[in-house]
Amino acid sequence: MAGRVVRSSKLDLRLTPEAKAKLQAAAKASRRSVSEFVLESAMVRADETLAGRTRFGLEADRWQLFLAALDAPPREIPRLARLFQEPGPFEDGIKP
Repeated sequence: MAGRVVRSSKLDLRLTPEAKAKLQAAAKASRRSVSEFVLESAMVRADETLAGRTRFGLEADRWQLFLAALDAPPREIPRLARLFQEPGPFEDGIKP
């Protein structure tokens, strides 16, 4: 069985008897074990939740503004330049 992933981590859940019965019924209806059904459902939901943090869509005009902002040269921030001249917390006052 090449390609089979070994699952070694465990996740325990506390549920109401009603929630457990519903998950068992749904797993049975989809011809999966409860573990397979819950894991697959949770992974789909996790992907949906995390997708909003890694991808975004813009209308064409806003996309062009976004690209222009990415391509623009960085602006001068004097306070930030001064900060980079100060020794870091692990440099013990040593200048490069």
